[in-house]
Amino acid sequence: MQPGIKGHIEQTVTTAMTAARIGSGLAEVFATPMMVALMEQTCSESVAPLMQEGQSTVGTRLDISHTAATPVGLRVWCDSELVEVDRRRLVFDVKAYDECGLIGEGRHERFIVENAKFQAKADSKTRTAGSDTHNS
Repeated sequence: MQPGIKGHIEQTVTTAMTAARIGSGLAEVFATPMMVALMEQTCSESVAPLMQEGQSTVGTRLDISHTAATPVGLRVWCDSELVEVDRRRLVFDVKAYDECGLIGEGRHERFIVENAKFQAKADSKTRTAGSDTHNS
């Protein structure tokens, strides 16, 4: 895999995507967590065809700004570009737009994982969670 791979996903903002609906604020605008999800999806899908069987990527780091609000009904999209590859570590530049211009941008890091091994490690937490000595 080489830098330069680009991704693009578009969607229309619905009420279900607003800060008020998902609990990240009170405004009826495109929620930051929804923009983050769009950015992650764009990056993930851009490299998915290059994964070997049984592999995928998981998000591990995100450094973004959300600089403009988008109301319900406007179209939003994300453009990503793979800018760094270090073995299993992938770094993307991401930019999100609405019909009026840039609404957010930043960097996103993903790691290539073996799906079964990754899931097994995550699932092993359920066996140790019950024996956790910490009281929350």
